[in-house]
Amino acid sequence: MRRAWERELGSGGWIGLGWDRRQGAYGNRAGSLTQQVVWAEEYARAGAPGRVGHIGENLLAPTLIAYGDQAQRKRFLPAVARGEELWCQGYSEPEAGSDLAGLRTVAVRDGGGYRVSGQKVWTSLAMEADWCFVLARTDPGERRHRGLSFLLVPMDQPGRIEVRPIRQMSGTAEFNEVFFDGAVARAEHVVGGEGAGWRVAMGLLALERGVSTLVQQIGFAAELGVVVGAALRSGAVRDPVLREQLVRQWGELKVMRWNALRTLGAGDDAGAPSVAKLLWGGWHQRLGELAMRVRGAAAVVGPADWSAAAPYELDALQRLFLFTRADTIYGGSDEIQRNIIAERVLGLPRAERCR
Repeated sequence: MRRAWERELGSGGWIGLGWDRRQGAYGNRAGSLTQQVVWAEEYARAGAPGRVGHIGENLLAPTLIAYGDQAQRKRFLPAVARGEELWCQGYSEPEAGSDLAGLRTVAVRDGGGYRVSGQKVWTSLAMEADWCFVLARTDPGERRHRGLSFLLVPMDQPGRIEVRPIRQMSGTAEFNEVFFDGAVARAEHVVGGEGAGWRVAMGLLALERGVSTLVQQIGFAAELGVVVGAALRSGAVRDPVLREQLVRQWGELKVMRWNALRTLGAGDDAGAPSVAKLLWGGWHQRLGELAMRVRGAAAVVGPADWSAAAPYELDALQRLFLFTRADTIYGGSDEIQRNIIAERVLGLPRAERCR
């Protein structure tokens, strides 16, 4: 159903409003920044389905527009705009999460392409994706961020790519491990050229905090409303300390919105993505804690009809709490974000890193 919805959006030109000012350049509508914000916020307020095309539309496509060549844009952007091809992101590894430069996945040149071998982890949508953009080492003689390349790899390679869902405490499995065993990537599908992977990968990460940040905040506001409702029903709102915490959450959410609007109109700001991640990661985690606190002892109790035959199931606030435990880690840990701000914005000495 989600894939069908992507195709429905694509048929109306609603995917990729911000890619290009030329109407229909890749099968998408052209939209100003203001129009993009209006569309994204109204989509979220309407409670429309969660997007499975987010990674292709909001991460891959702007990256190809900025760093790819015309052949790559012509091949991949129309398919994303039509909602026909889904993407996943091959960055994190078991030994290289926030320290992305320490990755071990390699891509060895083989005739007209590359053979990719290694393991990626926490890969959203890997089970559904048609393609994966993979950061891999193409020059074994280099270390850290040098010698990396950004490759576009088709996922339909039985025997060469294996996807294993990761079951979480919440009972869901939206994240996956992906194992590459000689998977094939074509030479013309290296974005930015061989060895330019780090530059392309960092450019892509900066795109994660754009218009989608405002959309995320619409969802946060809805979750806060649910938590406040639970506090009213349980009577916990009569506790002045807890009431003050709820009001603080509301005020901080307003500040995050104003900060997001300010940075959208400010142009290039090296620290803006990291500031945004620090703000919402901690805020959402505190909301998850409040979701448990307002319900008291009932927060740790499962449904009354649980039995040995019933499936493992949590309610919305329990899932919120468990999921938000990871908010300050995924997408770049708080420690990494603070290092970026310190080094790239404040000009402080670089932190020592293990080699």
